[in-house]
Amino acid sequence: MPTIQEVQLVLQAVSSLAIAGGLIYTAFQFRNYRRAQHVANFTKLVELQMHLREMRVHEPQLARVYRHDVSHTQNDTEIREYFFNLMQMSVFEIIWFAHRQGQVPPEYYRSWDRRMRDIAAEPTFRKMMASESMKIMHDDFQVYMQAMVRETPVRA
Repeated sequence: MPTIQEVQLVLQAVSSLAIAGGLIYTAFQFRNYRRAQHVANFTKLVELQMHLREMRVHEPQLARVYRHDVSHTQNDTEIREYFFNLMQMSVFEIIWFAHRQGQVPPEYYRSWDRRMRDIAAEPTFRKMMASESMKIMHDDFQVYMQAMVRETPVRA
């Protein structure tokens, strides 16, 4: 039969383990919260950037404010195509980033990746990617998209 001291020692050990477990759980929750907030902040920035691109799709003359961005275009239709493709890529950039942060399931990401490969085969998308104008995006994402375009055959 255990003594009172042994019972107290066991109860203290169980209490200590419960507290330690709670602290570890809280740390994991905090890390997940920070990751989700990081994705939310990234998403908001990309959305703001996308809105600027959307304005240029609706009013191509705004694209001429930064002449270098449209120096490769011949007319309003090409400006619209250029910024529309950038918008499509921005949506995928959000999915790509959220997936890297563990916020998007692999099967959902794969479905987007397949669709982007279809889009990457389009001549207007390839023209947008090949242009020298500035494209603001995550550096790793830009490398990923450049590889995607290289690996994807052109759609005639």
